[in-house]
Amino acid sequence: MTIKEIHLITFSPTHTSRQVGEAIVRGLDIKEVNVIDLTRPCDIQQELPADALAVITVPVYGGHIAPLALKRMQDIRANHTPAVIGVVYGNRAYEHALQELDSFVSALGFQVIAGGTFIGEHSYSTSQYPIAAGRPDEDDLAYAELFGRKVRTKIENATDREHLYGVDVKRIQRPHQPFFALLRFLRRVMKFRKSGGVIPRTPQTDADLCTHCGACVKHCPTEAIALGDECHTNADLCIRCCACVKGCPQKARTFDTPFSAMLSECFQRPKENRIIL
Repeated sequence: MTIKEIHLITFSPTHTSRQVGEAIVRGLDIKEVNVIDLTRPCDIQQELPADALAVITVPVYGGHIAPLALKRMQDIRANHTPAVIGVVYGNRAYEHALQELDSFVSALGFQVIAGGTFIGEHSYSTSQYPIAAGRPDEDDLAYAELFGRKVRTKIENATDREHLYGVDVKRIQRPHQPFFALLRFLRRVMKFRKSGGVIPRTPQTDADLCTHCGACVKHCPTEAIALGDECHTNADLCIRCCACVKGCPQKARTFDTPFSAMLSECFQRPKENRIIL
């Protein structure tokens, strides 16, 4: 069978999920591509036809799909539209996020025909405490593109829509997780919580470095930062995605969470991307 139209649906405050989605689309090599970017506040009510293909890529926060991504996706409907889903996580663990995304989009009317788990630089990664820094890198994106080519072959080999079979994403191979690194991380988290340690609610801004250029306002997915008041962040809206931190050209914004050091020290070994189709 032939697919002539792709809808790339992505939520990507720090651009990692979008990069992966775009690489998958390149591998599919279908010219007509409609991008539905859920990163900024939007009101999208759209129904996708059965003869299109959806590529859906979203980040994992704390082992779950970013809640805001699901909220902004909930008004999209599909008519048994085949879908390729991908979750992007920061080298710790995606836990059940891929299954969570599969269940969510299936309820919207999509049929998941392929899935993948990909590594992206962690939101809390810093120069002092790097966590999957620079990922997805060239190899990651090449792998995502190869994934797209494999999905295209699967589609072309299906004689018709009835024979384009779905997948059970629970069967995807998990990346290797060193046991002692995980145990060390869990112990440090428990120790921190028992000590009554406090996690900052929002990134902080160095007023001496801030030039009020508005880059943080542009990058914030929740409008938690107002133009002209860039040194303040609305804690009720902030989701700690750190898009404002990574997007500040003056390096005026920081998010000093103790989890940066914990994650950097305990999850140094690069994890592998995985796919199922």
